Amino acid sequence: MRKVSMPAVPDLGGRLALVTGASGGLGLELATRLAAAGAEVLLAVRDAGKGQAALDRIRAAVPAARVSARSLDLASLTSVHALAGELVAENRPIHVLANNAGVMAPATRHTTVDGFELQFGTNHLGHFALTTGLLPLLRAGQARVTTLTSSSARQARLDWDDLQSERKYLAVRAYGQSKLANLLFALELDRRSRAGGWGIVSNAAHPGTTLTGLYAAGPNLGRDRPAPHEAIFARLNRWGVLVQGVDRGVLPPLYAAVVPDALGGRLYGPDGFGQFTGGPAELAVYRSARDEGEAARLWEHSLSLVPVH
Repeated sequence: MRKVSMPAVPDLGGRLALVTGASGGLGLELATRLAAAGAEVLLAVRDAGKGQAALDRIRAAVPAARVSARSLDLASLTSVHALAGELVAENRPIHVLANNAGVMAPATRHTTVDGFELQFGTNHLGHFALTTGLLPLLRAGQARVTTLTSSSARQARLDWDDLQSERKYLAVRAYGQSKLANLLFALELDRRSRAGGWGIVSNAAHPGTTLTGLYAAGPNLGRDRPAPHEAIFARLNRWGVLVQGVDRGVLPPLYAAVVPDALGGRLYGPDGFGQFTGGPAELAVYRSARDEGEAARLWEHSLSLVPVH
């Protein structure tokens, strides 16, 4: 681990940024920070009402903000391809892409519109389809692409015989597998960019244990009674134990996405005990993600599931 200092966010005037899952939590905080630094920010959101509320909050915090909402449901490849096609048709270079949105640990197995296990399909395949679909714009903008992973990727592995958790579904294991896929994808994108001269800087970051709606939205899927996750983590946050707010959790992905010293092919996260909380640091890439052959295999497998449009 190498601790880094979080400087003032550089001037992002004239830059275009796209943030997925920007209607609340970490995504909203990240979009607000980017807008405050002068970037034009596109909020890719699933719920139009929440997207409008997010725009109102950003404009209240940053009166001069240039922000707009775009429709994106990462659990639907039709929606992903529609947004990518819309942006490619506009032909505006993208300078920052934050692959932030995600779903965590539904108690029972759910699937995307296209039949993929919900976490793998949303967290990894949705972002894979979006990023590869936007490659012409990312190359034109010499973009920085930061994909959100999780410390749960440390203990995860890709079960090639059951990537979609059809034989056996364990919520936390499926989540870890999807976040390992995010990390492998981020590293492989950077390798391919360097090999092909694309000019894209791709890295990964995780926010530690940051209190957001993630702890309620996923665990409550398929349940008649609310899951205890959100209440437990809210209590820990009040006590200041192993949980932090979005104002702190946003720092590693913000650092990775905009600070020139944040390099491609690296992993950034909190510097505190167990990587639960703390300021930004460059972390050692988890052993589970160091196999370049595994990353290349995942890329090709993802292409077979999600043809690039």
